[in-house]
Amino acid sequence: MTTRRAALAAALLAVPAIARAQAARDQVTLLLDWFLNPDHAPIIVAQERGDFARAGLDVRIVAPADPNDPPRLVAARRGDVGVFYQKNLHLAVDQGLPLARIGTLVATPLATLTVLRDGPIRSLSDLRGRRVGFSVAGFEEAIMGAMLESVGLGLSDIRLVNVNFALSSALMSGQVDAIVGGYRNFELHQLDIEGRPGRAFYPEQHGLPAYDELIYIAHRDRARDPVLRRFIDATEAATHFLANNPEESWRMFIAGPRRELDNELNRRAWGSTMGRFSLSPGALDRNRYERMARFLADRRLIRAVPPLDSYAVELPAR
Repeated sequence: MTTRRAALAAALLAVPAIARAQAARDQVTLLLDWFLNPDHAPIIVAQERGDFARAGLDVRIVAPADPNDPPRLVAARRGDVGVFYQKNLHLAVDQGLPLARIGTLVATPLATLTVLRDGPIRSLSDLRGRRVGFSVAGFEEAIMGAMLESVGLGLSDIRLVNVNFALSSALMSGQVDAIVGGYRNFELHQLDIEGRPGRAFYPEQHGLPAYDELIYIAHRDRARDPVLRRFIDATEAATHFLANNPEESWRMFIAGPRRELDNELNRRAWGSTMGRFSLSPGALDRNRYERMARFLADRRLIRAVPPLDSYAVELPAR
C-alpha cells in the first residue's frame, strides 16, 4: 500500500513538472505553403521524432486555406515561420513585404514543363503554335520565356492558357498541349497513375538558373532570432535521420491523423523527394539567390536587384 501511495504521489507531482516543461518551450507557428505532402517530410519527422521538443520548441503546423496566405501572415507577424518558394520570395520582397529567407527545405527545382509521352511534342521546338497551361501568372511566363529562348522561340510562338490548379487534368483532357509549373515529384506520378505518362523538360537545363524550390521565411526583423536558429537545427537533425531511415520516417509521416496520406501517389512522391531536401538547411548559397535576382530583374519581374542581406540570411550559430 505504501509503495502504491508513493507511486501515485510521484505521478501527481510529475504532472505540473510536465506542464512546466511544455510551457517553457518557445511557441513557433509554422505556416505550410500548401496542404501537407511529402515535400514537408523533414518538418513532420522533426515533430514526431522529438527534434523540436529537444530544441525547446513547441511547433504548431498550419496548412493554409489559401496558398497565398503564408507570406502575408508572416509579414503581418501572424506566423513565425513560413514555407515559401525562393523564386516568389524575390517578387514578394520587391512588392514591399518585410520577409527574409532563413533556411532551405527543398534545395533543387521541382517545377517542370510537361507533355504527354504519347503526344506530338518530342522537343521544345515542337511547342510552336501549341497551348501551354499554367496556374499562376508571372513566374511561369518567365520560365516559359527562358525555355523557349533556348531553342530560338519566344512567348509569341505559343498560347498560354490559365487552367488554375488543374494542371494534370487539363493536359490529359487535351485542353492544353503542355503544362508549366507541375512538380516532377507529383504531377509526373499522377499522370502515370492515370495511365497517361508524361515527358518532362527541366527548366534548369533549358535557360533558367537553378534555385531552391522550398525555403523557410520569417519576418525580416526576426531573421536572426536564436529561436529560429533552433528551429532550423531541429529540421537539419530530422533531415539527416530521414536520409538514413526513409522507411521508418515514412511510418512517422503517415502516423495517426495523417493515415489518409498513405496512398500510391504520396508513396511515389516520397521516393522522388528524398534526395532533394537540403542536408544543411541553414546554409545560404549567396550566388544562387543573386543569380536568380538578376534573372528576374532582366525580365522586369522585379524593379532592381536588392542587397542580398536585406532578404536572405544565414542564421548565426548557437
